[in-house]
Amino acid sequence: MIALISLLVVILFSIIVIRIGTVALEMTGLSKETAAFQAQSAFSGTGFTTSESEYVVSHPVRRKIIKLLIFIGNAGIASAVATLVLTFIGQSQKEATMRFLWLVIGLFLLYLFARSKLVDKGLRWIIKRGLEKFTNLRVYDYEQLLGLSKGYCIGEFKVKKGSWLENKKLRELKLDEEGVMVLAVYRMEDGKEKFIGAPNGKLLIKRDDLLICYGPEEAIRKLSQRIKGRKGNMEHEKAVEEERKRREEEKAMIES
Repeated sequence: MIALISLLVVILFSIIVIRIGTVALEMTGLSKETAAFQAQSAFSGTGFTTSESEYVVSHPVRRKIIKLLIFIGNAGIASAVATLVLTFIGQSQKEATMRFLWLVIGLFLLYLFARSKLVDKGLRWIIKRGLEKFTNLRVYDYEQLLGLSKGYCIGEFKVKKGSWLENKKLRELKLDEEGVMVLAVYRMEDGKEKFIGAPNGKLLIKRDDLLICYGPEEAIRKLSQRIKGRKGNMEHEKAVEEERKRREEEKAMIES
């Protein structure tokens, strides 16, 4: 029974470590979903081969967090497997069956613990306070800062053939009048990916450019589908008018 309890303790410890790693990665600017996936991937040693992982490990602080998770994960998984084997060695069929049932019950309770929103909220609060106190990480609520729950979003789309954006300079497009900002552009040149951060108005948008934009979600979606020509120009004018009305409504709300 001691071995069984030890196994459940190891699993509980693993859940808490992954949760700490997730929050730590979030505090470096990753989204909650990305941070959770990368923390679990690093701890388990599986799945950490995506292109997204290259972006994660290029950040020095994130790289240290990932290395620590991999190290703890290797020791934790090995201990869990060894303890699991010891749980059933030398037991009669009846004792092994009872221990298996207790194992299932214990795993179910740990599953409820891991899925509990109340536990998650409490753990995240404790972890954040601890990391802020003992490390130089700082929490930034990007959802609140960027209004991601208020109709705004950070979206990406590729400039396709015939796009209204193709072969035009940013200053010609006047996307700011639509409420859209181009934060960055990814471009393939000579077989290598080039990153253009905070592009200025002189940048010429080319076919197959990947644009990272910030603005109203619906405006970005429509922009990604806009085709060149008279129809595209009319859609731009309509988007400008919609943005003007939206800003007037915001102004009225602020002044009221």
